[in-house]
Amino acid sequence: MKIARYLHTAILVSDVAAAENFYGDILGLEKVDRSLKYPGVWYQIGEFQLHLIEDKNLKSELQNTTKWGRNPHFALGVDDLQAIQERIKKHNLSLQMSSSGRAAFFVQDPDGNVVEISQI
Repeated sequence: MKIARYLHTAILVSDVAAAENFYGDILGLEKVDRSLKYPGVWYQIGEFQLHLIEDKNLKSELQNTTKWGRNPHFALGVDDLQAIQERIKKHNLSLQMSSSGRAAFFVQDPDGNVVEISQI
């Protein structure tokens, strides 16, 4: 047996509309159709998908509040780190630059899920 490719990551969100604003409007991810009957939204990122699944009772907490990258997270590669950084700041969201020296930063969605944004 060989695992051929990575398909998707699913994360929980407490409010699909707030999550759609963050992932779709602010980050600019491409929404795709889904036929499932429970609340959520899917995004296509290259050959990979991000599945947001609503859980109204979700209570997220960072395990490491000083180093956001040392929490569960997923990473997105962008061709213009400065542009997305400015967009995030325009929406009054906090971000934390990577302490590794790489051209990357971490941001949290409305539920505190951590997303790494890296220059590719």
